[in-house]
Amino acid sequence: MMIRRAEERDLSSVEKLLSQVLEIHASLRPDLFVSGTRKYKSQELLDIFKDDMRPVFVAEEDGIVLGYCFCIHEETKNAGFMSDKKTLYIDDLCVDENARGKHVGQALYEYVVNYAREAGYDNLLLNVWEGNENAKSFYDKMGFFTRKTTMEKRLK
Repeated sequence: MMIRRAEERDLSSVEKLLSQVLEIHASLRPDLFVSGTRKYKSQELLDIFKDDMRPVFVAEEDGIVLGYCFCIHEETKNAGFMSDKKTLYIDDLCVDENARGKHVGQALYEYVVNYAREAGYDNLLLNVWEGNENAKSFYDKMGFFTRKTTMEKRLK
């Protein structure tokens, strides 16, 4: 398996995986996520693939994309009340449902950790939707811990 930056040739594979993620989220929170849609339009994805502040990595084997990890550079500087931090935010990590259990997610995660260390980041952050127990379990195994909790009260 090889992990590399996403390229234009990966567009349809990444779009397929984005649809898989959306369906997981739509099943958990149909009040927030619309089944049959995806997070980005094709041109938005192509623009993101080229953006060094938003690197996307893909895991590929025999020319088939097995998973991806979308990242976003975040930096806190001179805030006064918070320490300066260079953070790599993991916006989305997905492994194709047909490739789960083959350690693709772990390989992507380890690649991103090494990328972040080499680039001088202080930490990694991510969010997990409540109810996504598979994701929570995976990130627990990778050494993540809860930093803060976002709470919600539905009014409708």
